[in-house]
Amino acid sequence: KHLIPHAITKHGLDVKEWAITDEALLTLIRRYTREAGVRNLERELSSLARKAVKQLMLSKEKTVRVTDANLSDFLGVPKFRFGEVEAEDQIGVVTGLAWTEVGGELLTIEAAMMPGKGRMTVTGNLRDVMKESISAAASYVRSRAVDFGIEPPLFDKRDIHVHVPEGATPKDGPSAGVAMVTAIVSVMTGIPTRRDVAMTGEITLRGRVLPIGGLKEKLLAALRGGIKTVLIPEENVKDLTDISDSVKNSLEIIPVSRMDEVISRALTRAPEPIEWEETSVKPEETPAVETPPVEEEVPGLTAH
Repeated sequence: KHLIPHAITKHGLDVKEWAITDEALLTLIRRYTREAGVRNLERELSSLARKAVKQLMLSKEKTVRVTDANLSDFLGVPKFRFGEVEAEDQIGVVTGLAWTEVGGELLTIEAAMMPGKGRMTVTGNLRDVMKESISAAASYVRSRAVDFGIEPPLFDKRDIHVHVPEGATPKDGPSAGVAMVTAIVSVMTGIPTRRDVAMTGEITLRGRVLPIGGLKEKLLAALRGGIKTVLIPEENVKDLTDISDSVKNSLEIIPVSRMDEVISRALTRAPEPIEWEETSVKPEETPAVETPPVEEEVPGLTAH
């Protein structure tokens, strides 16, 4: 009600000469701006108005209408990826939740397994705390292997690669631990994860789920991305009093205190435990995490 009339007046346009549809405005907010205020939104609207003036002067058109279909013609390719739920249940793909300076984000975590010698590689511009979280997740899964239906020798015959997409953005924090465990269990058991479930929580080597920060922003990101169920640490239940009823009523928020609860709800079916006796296979330590070096500090995602 204020920004659009201001842009029209500022650039000498008439209300009949320039218009933007509601769909285009929503896409503009979601994919071209990312901030707590409206400064960048005002800047982008001014850019649209200037280009409308130019188009009106160079053509015989009397009206310029910005739609969702032609928005990129005016502003170029979208600057930001708006979180959306995965299209289908997949093996080794888990939706976590992250906090940023301008709100919450869906955090996709991928795990792949291949023949190898027990190495684990992590990529995605991850900082120290998140890399340590992945190491803890791998150790936990290995310690509970038979409970998840995984034969222990498999760890020494396969390499696992954990990747967090959008590598240009640094990522840090421990709260993706439960998602890391879920991704590793999924890829090692071949059981898909539910695409409509997101989760947040720090993990311990004993399988406890510890509290996190930024719950409000993370729940808003889940709702925005089309998530139906969110698993949160039980110790964060007290923080739900700060969340609006409209958000809580739109999501199934499930408190969890143990990793077993997460696995049972996040996978499409529960893993079946197996019986396993120690053999002559010599146990090895959990492999060290390999990751490319981070060269510079830039603002990023925080799973805290």
